[in-house]
Amino acid sequence: MAEFFLELFSEEIPAGLQKNLREKLLEEFKKFLSEKSLKFKKGFSLSTPNRLIVVFEGLDKQANVSSEEIKGPKTNAPPQALEGFLRSNKIEKKNLFQKKTDKGEFYFYKTKSKSLKTHDLLTEFIPKLLGSHQWKKSMKWGESELNWGRPLKSILSVFEKKVVNFNFYHISSSNMTFIDKDFEEKKKVFLNFKSFEKFFKSQGALIDQNKRKEFIEKEFLKILNKKKSTIQNNPKLFDEVVNLVDSPNVLLCSFNKKFLSIPKEILTLTMQTHQKYFPIFDNKNQITNEFLIVANKKDQKGFIKIGNERVIEARLSDAEFFWNKDKTQNLVKKVSELRLVNFFKGLGTYFDKVQRMRKLGGMISDEMLISKEKIELAASICKTDLTSDLVGEFPELQGVMGGYFSIYQGFDKDISLAINEQYLPIGLNSRAPKKPFSVALSLTDKIDTLVGFFGINEKPTSSKDPFALRRVALGIIRIIIENKKDLKLNDLLSYTSSLYQHQKHNFNNQNLQKELYNFLKDRFRYYMKEKQIRFDIIDASIHSFSLDKLNSSFEKAKSLNKVINNQLGLDITSSYKRASNILDHEMKDNEIEINNTTDPGIFKTDFEKNLFKKISEIKKYYSNINNDENYEQSLSILAGAKKEVFDFFDNVKVNEENETLRKNRLELINMLCKTFQNFINFQLLKTNNE
Repeated sequence: MAEFFLELFSEEIPAGLQKNLREKLLEEFKKFLSEKSLKFKKGFSLSTPNRLIVVFEGLDKQANVSSEEIKGPKTNAPPQALEGFLRSNKIEKKNLFQKKTDKGEFYFYKTKSKSLKTHDLLTEFIPKLLGSHQWKKSMKWGESELNWGRPLKSILSVFEKKVVNFNFYHISSSNMTFIDKDFEEKKKVFLNFKSFEKFFKSQGALIDQNKRKEFIEKEFLKILNKKKSTIQNNPKLFDEVVNLVDSPNVLLCSFNKKFLSIPKEILTLTMQTHQKYFPIFDNKNQITNEFLIVANKKDQKGFIKIGNERVIEARLSDAEFFWNKDKTQNLVKKVSELRLVNFFKGLGTYFDKVQRMRKLGGMISDEMLISKEKIELAASICKTDLTSDLVGEFPELQGVMGGYFSIYQGFDKDISLAINEQYLPIGLNSRAPKKPFSVALSLTDKIDTLVGFFGINEKPTSSKDPFALRRVALGIIRIIIENKKDLKLNDLLSYTSSLYQHQKHNFNNQNLQKELYNFLKDRFRYYMKEKQIRFDIIDASIHSFSLDKLNSSFEKAKSLNKVINNQLGLDITSSYKRASNILDHEMKDNEIEINNTTDPGIFKTDFEKNLFKKISEIKKYYSNINNDENYEQSLSILAGAKKEVFDFFDNVKVNEENETLRKNRLELINMLCKTFQNFINFQLLKTNNE
């Protein structure tokens, strides 16, 4: 067994592409080795900004190919078919034998068992693999015809300490690579990966991205623990920085404290997004004037630290200028400027949007019993920050900056918070707004967007959702459920559609209401799935789905999911299944019409009377249910019917010869089933033996 070591050296590959590239190459190599029945002990891929590496340790030196029978044409096939088979396999007719099969008699050719050298297989495979890789964006350089993500400079390819020779366009593989990306005349020979990694470590470079990540984390913790401070958890930024460097050096930097008067979101975004810095927060989670950077070399003279501090101060000076200018711009007067900001083709401007939002917000405020004037004012000014220089510079801060502007200008704190939180939630795990005016404004914005895009048939497809409408719909569902507020969503959707029509935005979707219903139902199913609700419980909830009962439907499903596998759940499902199975069986064999009328006056046994009494108690309980009901208590009440249900079926003959008694008993069982189904469609639940 031996080691195979491949390194591709190029100009810097963008950090965001490295992970996918190294994983894809490793996957393709493993697939190739499997096809050739070549075993190995360990395979891995690594990357730095300039280097892409694949290593296989303990790799077989040769592949043993067993003999096999190659099936040819039928013995009575035209001569041309036989000649083609002989030509393609480079054999003569004397090498063939005839063999009968279920489909007739065929010519066969038996190959010889042989051994193929791994070295030779790699020589043939690697250029094919590299040539087949598809980059999202590629380039040509010099006189070469090679399309690659960044200019490729060299290929180091070694197996058993010997070069795997091949040509890939203008580059010939070798056992050498560049050891200094800035000085291309500096090259060194490497015969295995261990010596390669050891050499670069001696130069301060960590070839393994996992080791770089671990090193940076430790350096961060040293500084943060000493200062009793923290940084925000931002895995995406951290991974990006890990892939931007190969010789990491963590530096503590600072900026002038005067910039702390700027909203923390501006400071954070400037540092994280624009500069790839890590702002430091104190033990009270307040942003400080210090930050961490990861340089790509030692800073022996302090020039890197000074340079980065100068850069951030220049950035923050611009942000401070925009902030001081924008916060004084009267928000109410700026509403008219939204006439110049397009929302989307066919849906008007943002001025049109806020006019719709004012009216829709008023309707929602009536349902939520909150101030109509406040929500209408919030809706009117919530998009004005789109005209500010700050949001032009930092689009991610739309809404957030509007909240700050409104605070500075003395608007009610409920209005400012609602503007700040209007885009929440922005995903499954993002927090949802909780305050009433924030809830109302966020729903208003999302409902208007969803109805508008569906109205002009800009709907998500199975593979694309360019306007994030799935996220918008999920946001509506999350806000309703997480605030335990069932709203008349059907009416809100219909009213929003009429607001568009009133503004002369003519929709070309004739099935708008139905498509919105199905789309939200699908997103509700997804939400419950993500909340680990059992699939049959989801199906049971969806069966009687109502947009106006989103919260109660979810709470019922969640409560049932919690008890379904314990004794309480078993008592409920066994009672229902026993009743529904007997009812189905009897109704199939008898031509009796059930009209939902049970006559307690003709009961013959106490078991019938007791069951009727229990069902009546449950029905009375359900008639008093409201949106704040404890659904677990509801399930306990259903489970409490088990004794009466089983006593009835154990002691009462349902298929009574007397047709009046038989019909009345079937009516009683039907009454039981319907009472259970007031909670959820238990018919769709799976029992342990289904």
